[in-house]
Amino acid sequence: MRAMVLIALVLTAASGAAAKPITIEARPVPLNADDPAENVVGALIYRGGLELTSKDPDFGGLSALGISSDGRRLVALSDRGFRFQARILYDERGRLVGLADADLGPMGGIDGAPLTDKEFADAESMAPGVEGEIVVAFERRHRLWRYVPGSPLPEPLPPPDELAGAPSNGGIEALALLDDGRLFALTEKYSSGEDVVGWISDRDGWSVLTLATDGGFDPTGAATLPGGDIVVVMRRFTLAGAGRARLIRIPVDQIRPGARLRGRTIAEIGPPLTFDNFEGVEARQGARGETLITILSDDNFNPFQRTLLMMFELKE
Repeated sequence: MRAMVLIALVLTAASGAAAKPITIEARPVPLNADDPAENVVGALIYRGGLELTSKDPDFGGLSALGISSDGRRLVALSDRGFRFQARILYDERGRLVGLADADLGPMGGIDGAPLTDKEFADAESMAPGVEGEIVVAFERRHRLWRYVPGSPLPEPLPPPDELAGAPSNGGIEALALLDDGRLFALTEKYSSGEDVVGWISDRDGWSVLTLATDGGFDPTGAATLPGGDIVVVMRRFTLAGAGRARLIRIPVDQIRPGARLRGRTIAEIGPPLTFDNFEGVEARQGARGETLITILSDDNFNPFQRTLLMMFELKE
């Protein structure tokens, strides 16, 4: 979380070409369109949400989310290698009401050129690093890159050895920096029995752990909560509909090499509540000391899906 204040600056510097301003229409959405007064789901209180649209054909497919610790800036990465950033607007009650000063630009590769090939551009998750860098996990060509302040080129980070065996479209989808400086990573579809494979880093590299899954839910995003625990977005989604999202909380003291993790559900979001293909998540402390969790959906550049940005307060 400490490095999140730098995330927009780091990824702006790492873009392979100049970012372009884009116009974003941010339409407020209720938690439940059938009952606009509803504002609680599980242990979450709804603090506002937006449906984001743009006429720019490169906007969409947002899979990874970062928000500065003061809540003023947003940056998101797409699975086509674009970086989107904007200023976040709130009303007098601190509810999410809009975005401003948005721009969009391609991420840069290790050769300095913009990422354009889907095989190399499929960014799925990101986390701050201990030295102010941003660590980005890519699928298809599974890898981890560090975008370091002051450098226009990313640096390859040694990945877990086992990552090479992950399915092409089932690599690291959830990445978070723990308060002690370790990186926590979960794959989406790399299974070990009924669990999905993940890792925890240390000075010597990566150690395997697993996360128990059930009901067809797969991890798609992770963030560190104030206090150190991890929130993970779990998604059950099909193009035919009937999808749901589940947010679980994993105590940080359980995250250790060889662990079989099983999170506690804090909320489950699905119809009739406002829902889409949630993949990005960020957590931060609000002005009153409350814990705020923001989730972002990937529309897959599909006209029948939406880019949703929704903010919640966690009831402790």
